[in-house]
This record gives sequence, structure tokens and C-alpha cells, in this order.
Amino acid sequence: MLMTRNCRFAVAVHVTALLGTMAPQPCTSEWIAGSVNTNPVVVRRILSALAKAGLVSSTRGSTGGSILAKAAERITLLDIHRAVAEDETPALHNQPPNPACPVGRNIQSVLIRVMDRAEAAKEAVLATTTLAEVVGALRNEA
Repeated sequence: MLMTRNCRFAVAVHVTALLGTMAPQPCTSEWIAGSVNTNPVVVRRILSALAKAGLVSSTRGSTGGSILAKAAERITLLDIHRAVAEDETPALHNQPPNPACPVGRNIQSVLIRVMDRAEAAKEAVLATTTLAEVVGALRNEA
């Protein structure tokens, strides 16, 4: 089951928000998968990436499950994004543009600078948004 990077981030925020809402009770990947409406294998892969980043802790067994490894106030969306992000290079042309063309010769470098600025802006917002804020917003929606 492949998942796009945008989807991985959305699912990872869903998973961590669920863990934050249910804390301190551990949640099984099967139960989380029911909320996300996906296969438990997908959830386990996300949980594994989150665990490697130190954001969740999981225990096996009949009484096992996953919990947040630290307080939701101390987890930013940037932490979650970095935990599940794969190699994210800017989306550019599939084929190199024509170097003899004045646009083709320079478009890649111009787009890279723009995409780098956009990525920095996204990271700035994610860095200042905590998981606790997401959990609070979810509670207000209910």
C-alpha cells in the first residue's frame, strides 16, 4: 500500500491527534485504522515512523498499543511532517527544458528558489502549530 507524502502527513496528524485525544489510554493500530478508515498495516507504518522520531511509543501484546511519547504541547506539526516526509525534492519538469531557450535555460533555478521559499513558509507555520492546538480545535468542532 503506497501512500503519497501529503496523505502520509494527513494520516500522521490524524493518528497523533487521536493518540492525544485518547491519552493516556494506549490505542491499537486496528482501532486507529478504523478512525482513519484505512488498513492497520498503513497505520503501523506511520506509527513506526513516528516512533523513530520519538513522537510515539508502542507496546506489543494483548494490552499493548500506542501512546504519545511526549506531551501534545511539545509536539509540533513540523515534527510530525519531518517524521513521515520522504525525500521531498521540488516537482520540476520530467524532461530537462531546452537550454537554448531563454526560459528553458533558467526556469528550473527560478522555480527551485520559489519552491524553497514556499517550503520555508510552510515549515514556519507547521513549527508554530502544536498537536495540542489540533486536539483542541477537534474538541471545539465536536
